[in-house]
Order: sequence, then C-alpha cells, then structure tokens
Amino acid sequence: MESIYHLFVYGSLRSGFRNPAYQYIADFFTLEGEAVVQGKFYDKGEYPVAVSANDNTYITGELYLAKNKEGFDWAIAQLDDYEGLNVEPGEKPWYKREQATVYINKQPIVSWIYWYNDSVANMEEIVTGDIMKYLQEKNKP
Repeated sequence: MESIYHLFVYGSLRSGFRNPAYQYIADFFTLEGEAVVQGKFYDKGEYPVAVSANDNTYITGELYLAKNKEGFDWAIAQLDDYEGLNVEPGEKPWYKREQATVYINKQPIVSWIYWYNDSVANMEEIVTGDIMKYLQEKNKP
C-alpha cells in the first residue's frame, strides 16, 4: 500500500491564520496550493468545523506535501496531538484523521484531512465553503 504524504487543511492550520501549530506545517511540508474537497462547514460557535459530504458541496483549503518522508510521521503526530486525537481512555476525540480525495487544479490527489468527529445536527451550515471568507464576513464591524 502506498503511503500518503499529502495533507489538506481548511481551518486554523491554514497559512493565513498564523496559528502556532502552523509551524509544524511550515517546517515539514511544502504548500502545493489552494485545493478543494467534498465536505461541508458548520458554525460550532467558538469555531467552524467540517465534515465529509457525498453531494456536490466542496470546501476550500490548502494542500501540502511532506518535504521529506522521514520527518512525516513525527510531524503528523504533532498535528494529531494539536487536533485532539490523543485522548484519555473513554474520551471521544473531537477530530479524526482520514484519507480523502482532494482536487488541486481539477486533479485528484489522495490526502490526509482532519474531519470533525461529532454531530453537526444543531449547527448552522456555512455555505461559503471557505472558512477565511466566512470569518472575514462574520467579523466585519
């Protein structure tokens, strides 16, 4: 089975957010460009979340490629920790890392992505498909 060294980020790990955890991405990955994946955003209140979708709904983010395969496992473990995948026994992680088909310049690439790991039933859908645009609109004075 071929290893996956691509990472798709759509929220706080995007370059424009200046999140401290972005340093792991900057150090270990190279930005390939803006890309999309089938999914939907929802407003959780304190921050937006994303879930996969099987319809024609896409979310925008950034696609990265690991700079070297040797550092990938360590870097992805740090990001798993940031995304809350490492929980105490009996606790449910807020996110899950899965493989997804991402499209960059209309070309499909299999990539890792972090999806929200809980119900979005009572949340409002964010129809823009782009967290950056949504937050800019939401935070306008």
